[in-house]
Amino acid sequence: MSNELIQALIDIEKERGIPKAALVDAIKTALNTAYKKNFGVGQNVSVEFNEISGEVRVYSQKQVLSEVEDPRLEISLEEAQKLYPECKEEDMVYVEATPSDFGRIAAQTAKQVVIQKLREAERSLIYEEFLEREGEIVTGTVERIENRTVYVGLGRIEALMLLSDQIATEKYEVGQRIKAYIYEVKNTSKGPNIFVSRAHPFFLRRLFEMEVPEIYDGVVEIKAIAREAGSRSKIAVYSLDDKVDPVGACVGPRGIRVQNIVSELGGEKIDIIKYDREPERLIANSLSPSKVIGVYVYEDEKVARVVVPDYQLSLAIGKEGQNARLAAKLTGWKVDIKSESQMLEEGMKQADE
Repeated sequence: MSNELIQALIDIEKERGIPKAALVDAIKTALNTAYKKNFGVGQNVSVEFNEISGEVRVYSQKQVLSEVEDPRLEISLEEAQKLYPECKEEDMVYVEATPSDFGRIAAQTAKQVVIQKLREAERSLIYEEFLEREGEIVTGTVERIENRTVYVGLGRIEALMLLSDQIATEKYEVGQRIKAYIYEVKNTSKGPNIFVSRAHPFFLRRLFEMEVPEIYDGVVEIKAIAREAGSRSKIAVYSLDDKVDPVGACVGPRGIRVQNIVSELGGEKIDIIKYDREPERLIANSLSPSKVIGVYVYEDEKVARVVVPDYQLSLAIGKEGQNARLAAKLTGWKVDIKSESQMLEEGMKQADE
């Protein structure tokens, strides 16, 4: 090896921020391992790397004896005194034992170490970059699909979109450009793993923040989201300014804002409701688009009984109970929906009893 390697280490420190000392230590460790792998471990050797010249030498530790039985571990007193005039019998001395072809092995080893360290530094930078972007929406390209996992290219790295993070009604194709929400960044021995989702409730939240200036500016707040990705979502919004209608701000002029989000989600229906601190009004609002006659809450059980007109019962419950299920998720209350006729019938039975 030569001064070129040392200059390369200096350049890497300046350009990549990897300390030269750390690279030198890693090279020294790797050289010792390489020697033992190629020349055996019978000798007590030390591989020295000169961090100024780039020179590599191998030194073997031997015991000074008048009669040598094992040349790998012992050296005669006469030979030892040529190197160390003051040494005496039974001293331990270091003797250079650099193999003739070790320079080639050392050069390859140093190159591998530098490449590995550069990879580790690159992985660390990517991890730190995306850790800071956790909670953001990113745009990427579908690179491949394996075992129902979609790999999304984000420049220097691929993100994973697991089956549970995909919208069931969507079909993804290689080369397709998609938006997704970064919900987790993990650092592993093989590099960072970035998990993205299009089904996460916060994907919907970020889309509204991007589309509605009043939300981005903090005038309108998103209080709660309930989502069944690809089918229907409910979002409760609240305005800090009495002059700003939170629902109207989210819908936008001629419905353009919410329509842009619906289009991004492939036609997913979105109910935007006004948040209310009073649970009765919040629960009534959450059952939109159904009309509600009355809401009776039972605080201890966290149960709300809701009365709707007879002709609105199926709408309030929704297909396969979806509207009622989303309302319960949104409000945190168990919602029991009854029609006027059912309530009247229950009332008459109680009267008879």
